Amino acid sequence: MSKRKRGLLLLALLLALALGLWHLAIHPQPTLTPVASERAPQGRVLLVPLDSRPPCRAHVAALGRIAGRDVVTPPGALMDYYSAPGDTAGLRAWLQETIAPGDTVLLSIDQLLYGGLLAAREHTATETAQDALVAYLRALHAAQPTARIYAFSILPRLTPQDTIDGYEERRVLIAYSRLVGREAAGLAIDTAERDRLRAKISDASLAAYEGHFDENARLNEKLIALTEDGTLARLVLGQDDGEPYGIPNIEKYRLQQAIEASGARARVTLTHGADEIAQTLLAACVNEQQGFSPRVFVAYAEPAAAARVMPYMAVSVDATADEKIRLIGGRRVDTPEDADLVLYLIASDAEKGSLDARAAACTALSGLVEREKPTALVDLSKHFDAREPLLPLLLARDFPLTRLTAYAGWNTTSNAVGTALAEASLALAAQRPDTSKEQREAGAMANETFLQGRILEDYFYLKEDIDPINRALKKAGYTNTADLDLEHNHRWATAMLQRRLAAQVAVYKQTRSLRAPFPVPGTDEMLAIYDLRASAGFPWPRTFEIDLTAQPFFARVVP
Repeated sequence: MSKRKRGLLLLALLLALALGLWHLAIHPQPTLTPVASERAPQGRVLLVPLDSRPPCRAHVAALGRIAGRDVVTPPGALMDYYSAPGDTAGLRAWLQETIAPGDTVLLSIDQLLYGGLLAAREHTATETAQDALVAYLRALHAAQPTARIYAFSILPRLTPQDTIDGYEERRVLIAYSRLVGREAAGLAIDTAERDRLRAKISDASLAAYEGHFDENARLNEKLIALTEDGTLARLVLGQDDGEPYGIPNIEKYRLQQAIEASGARARVTLTHGADEIAQTLLAACVNEQQGFSPRVFVAYAEPAAAARVMPYMAVSVDATADEKIRLIGGRRVDTPEDADLVLYLIASDAEKGSLDARAAACTALSGLVEREKPTALVDLSKHFDAREPLLPLLLARDFPLTRLTAYAGWNTTSNAVGTALAEASLALAAQRPDTSKEQREAGAMANETFLQGRILEDYFYLKEDIDPINRALKKAGYTNTADLDLEHNHRWATAMLQRRLAAQVAVYKQTRSLRAPFPVPGTDEMLAIYDLRASAGFPWPRTFEIDLTAQPFFARVVP
């Protein structure tokens, strides 16, 4: 190493030391005693995930640790990977061999029948294949009648499947689907425009598109019947990437009628969303087992946010919040004083002038945490832009982020609301009166770990880092960051991600927002994070999501 390089390195180390000493001088730290989280699981949950992505698999396991549940998932070799479907026969055999009396099972029908969400979008399941799955589920229930099977199935989205080739025909199909959906909802449409669009679609493509929804509706009707006869303890039907009008909604109306006509109305739920459903079902199961129905007060940074329909959603923010509360077995109340939990919703849209409401939101959230009211913050951005969310303002004001019960701001309203409610509900479950002090402490640390992971991914990565990473990839020759060649460029792309994440963590872990002590509910103890580390990679060959692991280091605050 040259003298010049050694000199620059020494200078950098001295500057880092000076910065650390300056930080300690202006932010004195409490006396800390390091502590680790140790707790034996209080129950087991078997999960057959929707797919192998972290929200569908790893996040559910992490949420289970909050409430002391051991979430068991299939071996990775049986699961899907991006466009490669999972081993459906192997998954069925694994479940049959692993299930035991009294188990709770969270079961993705799309994974068990098609091999995952992407496979379900592109492949068909014949009547024979559907009936074979129905027979398998009946046999599974007969063999383990005390195990409770909670199943979920996803309705196809409006976008045509990739097997319908040709950009122009796919674009016309989308426009046609929206018009037909409006007509089916009883709204006036331009019938001449509808007919013009129809003439540009081949009979084969339209048959494939409409047949996909018909196939899915027949499958879900069979699942409703399985719920009615007790084979399934509960069924959730999710609408993925919905829009207010389209052919997918015609299927949804058909299923609503089937649910109303069945004897399983109370045990079948239609919801908007997909990736977060296993998370919310886990919370629902734990609440059911504990006989707990969390009372939730819903608050908004601005009144207009309640009626706002955010991207990739078919319903408003408030309608989404209402259905997710019911999905976890909760009920909505009229005042925060009557609530076990406050769900605080941000739905920022810079074009609507909603950014001005964020200052008042900071004040409102500060009041909630000062009163030690459990609060789940959903921080949505209309344009998925770092300038819209609330989090940077909270950091600037030294708001104690560690004292939030939950945080979520990723992707769609349904994903974020479902994740935040699941985390907050499970955090409450971890603090029930029959839990010991050690269990409460372990639950608080598991919850804080999940919370910090969501902050790092949902804000720092998805709002600040993903766009620069995509631009760098495109400069290197990628034309589509949703279909990367990670087989040949994995180390470079991952190193770029890790560098940006490390830079974010280095700054974030010195903030008072992260260092703020937080109470262990129901005890006289306070904990604090004295260090934070994180690692991340791309679970699939695309930049849309990352596999992020947050590792906070905890200490008891000594009075």
